[in-house]
Amino acid sequence: MNKITTVGVDLAKEVIVVCAGDAAGHAVYFRQFSFHGFAQWAVNLPPCTFGMEACSSAHHWARRLTELGHTPRLMAAEFVAPFRKSRGAKNDRNDAQAILSAVRAPDMRFVTAKSVDQQTVLAWHRMRSGWIQERTALINRLRGLLAEFGFWLGRSSAVLTRSLPELAHHSSIPERLRPLIAQGYEQLQILKQRIEECERTINDHAKESVAAQRISALTGVGPLTSSAVIATVSNPRDFRNGRQLAAWTGVVPRQNSSGGKQRLGSITKRGDAYLRGLLTQGARSTLQVALKRAPDKRSRLEHWIVALRGRVGYHKTLVAIANKHMRIIWAILAHDEQYDPNAWQRLAPHRT
Repeated sequence: MNKITTVGVDLAKEVIVVCAGDAAGHAVYFRQFSFHGFAQWAVNLPPCTFGMEACSSAHHWARRLTELGHTPRLMAAEFVAPFRKSRGAKNDRNDAQAILSAVRAPDMRFVTAKSVDQQTVLAWHRMRSGWIQERTALINRLRGLLAEFGFWLGRSSAVLTRSLPELAHHSSIPERLRPLIAQGYEQLQILKQRIEECERTINDHAKESVAAQRISALTGVGPLTSSAVIATVSNPRDFRNGRQLAAWTGVVPRQNSSGGKQRLGSITKRGDAYLRGLLTQGARSTLQVALKRAPDKRSRLEHWIVALRGRVGYHKTLVAIANKHMRIIWAILAHDEQYDPNAWQRLAPHRT
């Protein structure tokens, strides 16, 4: 049997399918494993290159395979799709074979595996985001139920939350409904505590991380955003420049260019939606700060922001600010530098 040098791994919830290949790139065999069986099989292999899509559990397996002496390579799923031989026959075997072909491509882009610490911090971000969604859904549910009984408290969630204890004992509320209102209020308080605990943990991470402190110097990049960036971007050097990092975040226009004619559309919205949302929220703050500052005291970036808003409007300016922030963040992280708003003066002579 030919010696196995490369393995394409299709990860799923219940099973793992592998396509083992030789040095020439030919598929030698396919096998299906459970999670435990895959680990045992990998232990007995000589050092190999393992290709995987960067999906759920991929970072865990990348760390585990590294410990076993193998070389894991994570790839975006969209980069693997063109290597699937049959678009109409998507199954685990075809996916594993496509991954095997993709990992051997000379110009393939790979994703650096996240550390345990990074994934732990991201877990706090994900739980915070999920609990905020649960809180919003519960508030809307309570608001709708109360409206059925003639109580409309407006759109303010704070007013609704403050009114719930009183409504739980209101004479106009049916007796059978009162326990539900009381339980809804208790659940809101629990969610509030959990969200606050997540934010404290995230803020602590932002304070402890030197890199997070450096990018927090940007106006509009607070502890939540800086912590999320550090936990999400494993290695800024995976991107050749800040433009690539901005494209990875999905804050660049979609292109449909051909024949030398450039056609740009709306933003791609690719990448991490949570991180993109934080950048957009921070862009609102940055825009407001720039507009409120006296013209003679604005930085060069703030002059650019104000002028851009006058040309393209509010929403496009927010996207442009988020794009600019990601480019600056890449420069700070990739070159291990402090944020310098006057760096353009220092670099201008080298660009002429």
